[in-house]
Amino acid sequence: MTIYIALLRGINVGGKNIIKMNDLKRILELIGLNEVETYIQSGNVLFKSSEEKMILLEKIKHEIEKTFGFSVDVILRTNKEIEQIIKNCPFSEKEILEAQSTSKSESLYVGILSDIPLEENIMKLEPFKSQNDEYKVIGQEVFLLFHNSIRDSKLANKLNRLGVQVTVRNWRTMNKLDELAKAKES
Repeated sequence: MTIYIALLRGINVGGKNIIKMNDLKRILELIGLNEVETYIQSGNVLFKSSEEKMILLEKIKHEIEKTFGFSVDVILRTNKEIEQIIKNCPFSEKEILEAQSTSKSESLYVGILSDIPLEENIMKLEPFKSQNDEYKVIGQEVFLLFHNSIRDSKLANKLNRLGVQVTVRNWRTMNKLDELAKAKES
């Protein structure tokens, strides 16, 4: 069985698309996912399955819409893919520490993409890159380094220009998901 991490976009934000994690866990168990575990309220779900990624994606999206009455974007990664995302961080430790020294909150984030964006769409982010907001796209991820706050970032608000679905997680969450996935391996 493969360990998967489902990343839901736009739930439990600003009083919209409310899903209790216990309810989410229950419905995912009902559709046959194994060892379902949620992490924080922003829609991170770890589970095991022997089904193919695209089938799982459709089942999860369908069940959420059927149960909760609204659709959400869902992006799936395997535990190995999460581990690789962490290894692929293109920012040096020095760059991250410099950003953290001026930031009001978290500095390093990853936008998890549903597909590899077209080069022409990646270039649409260039006008929003600055000394305070940096990005690097590697495959199906966009790494984001903020010297102030993601809330103040013009770049963060323009990720939809990549032309693919995207959900963003901070670096601490990515590392915790990796840690939880590794615990499921044993």
